[in-house]
Amino acid sequence: MKEIISNLKRKELKKKSYLLKPIIMIGQNGLTDAVINEIDIALNAHELIKVRAKGSDKDERTGQCLKIKEKLNADIIHRIGFITVLYRPAAKTS
Repeated sequence: MKEIISNLKRKELKKKSYLLKPIIMIGQNGLTDAVINEIDIALNAHELIKVRAKGSDKDERTGQCLKIKEKLNADIIHRIGFITVLYRPAAKTS
């Protein structure tokens, strides 16, 4: 079951994200399976990442964000313009 992020945690993550550079670019071909796979790899490695969506309108970017959220079980921490900040906690190993 997915854990809900508190407002305090969300604020903290948003603050951390200011220093990050976008590491994934969604280009002309849109949100392909390859791009989703790269986002998954980046979330596994970093937990908190920035994604830049180029050349799409606001509604399309919103749809892309929701698709990423659903497919990868990630939280959208912040969105502004073409930039989206995503967070997914690392899997706990026992």
